[in-house]
Amino acid sequence: MAPMGIRLSPLGIGVFCLLGLGVLYHVYSGFITWRFSSFLLGERAGETVDLRELLAVAVQAAELGGVEVKAVRESNKLNENLKGKTREGADEMMTRGDLLSNRKMANLIKNSFPGLQVNTEEHLGEDDKETISWDHVIPNAIKEIVKNPKLVPSESITIWIDPLDATHEYTENLVNYVTTMVCVAVNGKPIIGVIHKPFTGYTAWAMVEGGSNTKRRASYNEKTPTIIVSRSHSGAVKEVTLKTFGNQTKIISAGGSGYKVLSLLDVTGNDQETADVYIHNTYIKKWDICAGSAILSALGGQMTTLKGEEIIYTGSDGNEGGLLASIGMDHHALVDKLS
Repeated sequence: MAPMGIRLSPLGIGVFCLLGLGVLYHVYSGFITWRFSSFLLGERAGETVDLRELLAVAVQAAELGGVEVKAVRESNKLNENLKGKTREGADEMMTRGDLLSNRKMANLIKNSFPGLQVNTEEHLGEDDKETISWDHVIPNAIKEIVKNPKLVPSESITIWIDPLDATHEYTENLVNYVTTMVCVAVNGKPIIGVIHKPFTGYTAWAMVEGGSNTKRRASYNEKTPTIIVSRSHSGAVKEVTLKTFGNQTKIISAGGSGYKVLSLLDVTGNDQETADVYIHNTYIKKWDICAGSAILSALGGQMTTLKGEEIIYTGSDGNEGGLLASIGMDHHALVDKLS
């Protein structure tokens, strides 16, 4: 018996083809409609950002801010104003250098990456807007170290800007303590850090799992470490430090969180003191410490609260738990000693 088959007449074949084309048209036109409506609604879901590009912009922003900071200081027209009081009762100053640096840094980043969350120390009003933007060129100095793009969702990014760290020292013309800083946090973790010293021209940058243009020192003194602390909050920290590490411990008082982080690294020749551990025992703003935290993390170091807790760089702009920063040392052992 011959096998049975299905025969379609020419009319049947035509109907089948028309039905198939109709289904394809319906699906494809539906896809076009969905894409067009997404465009009209301005949906950004799934949009990504290359961290190499953000690093390039962060470096440029810190250096542009530094130009403003240096120019104002050299003009001696600081226009100092009392911004308020710290929790410890010290005067918190703001200068023309802070404002002009903030304008350059914030506008460059906001214009280059519109839509990203940007937190900055100084307010940026409508009158402060500038058309400045990035030229979309990643410098070779970055591409040689961070060789491949690294894409992350745009909604996971928070950027922290400190347009002038160590303002108090800036007003006293202790300019070596002054830095400008940018940090990129992804899901609350510091990933990119840039610290620029306007008066020496030195810039340190790093990307976690990407690379850095700076490095850790060859050795650190764990037994009797040199501790660097704040000039304005040194009293209580010195007392705790001497009790913890002994009376022979060397303590350096310095201004600016950016300067203190650089003291833990190999920055010989940049008019920079060196220390083994950075301790801060009071409230501190996240734009002061985020960039340093990212650089230390990229180089195998850590920055935590005094209790060893992770600091999350989203939400509120302050860290309540004090600060312990180290590299090339047993960080957990330091936490245990301090506790």
